[in-house]
Amino acid sequence: MSKKRRRNSAEQIIKKLRDADAMLWRGTVRQVAHI
Repeated sequence: MSKKRRRNSAEQIIKKLRDADAMLWRGTVRQVAHI
């Protein structure tokens, strides 16, 4: 059970990090495009 929970939490964290990176990447690309 603990292993599954750890895996699930890790997957959620990875997904959040990926989403955050995508948002930051889009923001930087937009800023560079405007500049």
